[in-house]
Amino acid sequence: MTETILDHAKKGKIIDPVKTVAETEKIDEKKLINLIADGRAVIPKNFNHSIKPIGIGSQLSTKINANIGTSKDFVDLDYEIEKARTALKYGADSIMDLSTGGDLDTIRRSIIREVPMPIGTVPIYQAGLDNKGKAVVDMSSDDIFNTIRKHAKDGVDFITVHVGVNRNSVERLIKGDRILGVVSRGGAFTIAWMMHNDAENPLYKEFDYLCEIAREYDLTLSLGDGMRSGCIEDSTDRPTFSEYITLGELAKRAREYGIQAMVEGPGHVPLDEIGINVKAMKKLTDNAPLYLLGPLPTDIAPGYDHIVGAVGGSLAGFFGADFLCMVTPSEHLALPSVDDIKEGTIVTKIAAHIADTVKDGVRDRARSLDREMARAREDLDWAKQFDLSIDKDKAKLIKDKRRTESDACSMCGDLCAIKMVKEILYKNEVKKR
Repeated sequence: MTETILDHAKKGKIIDPVKTVAETEKIDEKKLINLIADGRAVIPKNFNHSIKPIGIGSQLSTKINANIGTSKDFVDLDYEIEKARTALKYGADSIMDLSTGGDLDTIRRSIIREVPMPIGTVPIYQAGLDNKGKAVVDMSSDDIFNTIRKHAKDGVDFITVHVGVNRNSVERLIKGDRILGVVSRGGAFTIAWMMHNDAENPLYKEFDYLCEIAREYDLTLSLGDGMRSGCIEDSTDRPTFSEYITLGELAKRAREYGIQAMVEGPGHVPLDEIGINVKAMKKLTDNAPLYLLGPLPTDIAPGYDHIVGAVGGSLAGFFGADFLCMVTPSEHLALPSVDDIKEGTIVTKIAAHIADTVKDGVRDRARSLDREMARAREDLDWAKQFDLSIDKDKAKLIKDKRRTESDACSMCGDLCAIKMVKEILYKNEVKKR
């Protein structure tokens, strides 16, 4: 039986993906394999996918994911690949293909082939839709597992599986008083199937079989947030914590199988509850890498939800979140465009960097960039400032469009505080000589 990355880590063996991540992250290789062995970090890399691996988890820089994918109303494979390449250009570390329209196999395989980065999917979407014209609730458990195997065989590096949606969490949902109920599409598919068939969630009931499939391909499991809150009023409730507890139990079982696992967290959370949720998930899952959408600390900013998500994401990162799923300006409104993907990726990259400036293990490396920017500003070194900017193109465009004869910017010109004080200090130094 082929050994997985986690198998090697448990034996203390340093393999190529670990070497690559350790070099990228500037972390000791032995320290990294200990983090992986303990389940505190993962390297999502399918045996069948040739990519430069990334590390997600404790002591590693905060990573960001970009969601792309078709819908029934808009199917254009070339456009989705352009979205993926745009996300990669502006700093995304991985892509999730959430397609629900068109030839899903062709779309997924094309993205895997054309985009050189870790790829994730949510197989239950295809299992429910490729059902020979039947309703989602009529898919069989074999349909679900066969689709997972197909995605794994194609080279998908990580999959979201809503294993925390079970009879226990659904019962708490029914007894609760949520405004929006369930907003996770995969979670809704699962709940509808369970209630229609009066049966337990197959992914929860047959979790061992899921792990067997994942092990064949070294497929990383992202244990999904089917009960995530869809508005801040619904956050931090019993269904949420019921799911957290289950995810922790299943993350442990996955590790015992030699399978790497992440856990996914809440969506809409008020600012003062973000820390509570992150710390609770970390505690209940033995510090498994935490993957969050947002979180979004307000519900009233459609068109600006990418900014809302960045606010929540930077605070979540401060409390220990490891992996941020970008939110675009079109969240809650429409399928994102290429420009939306660009904006969403950039602001999430900013959020991740803000988190890294205070995060153990990466603080010094992150802050060194801010120190370099400060020195470049002190020197009025515009080329260096542009080079250090997260969005170099926009920074240069704004500066160039509003020109000044001064070597400072057009906000202050020769009245620039930095320039004035520097000249005064220089003159005083000359006088002393």
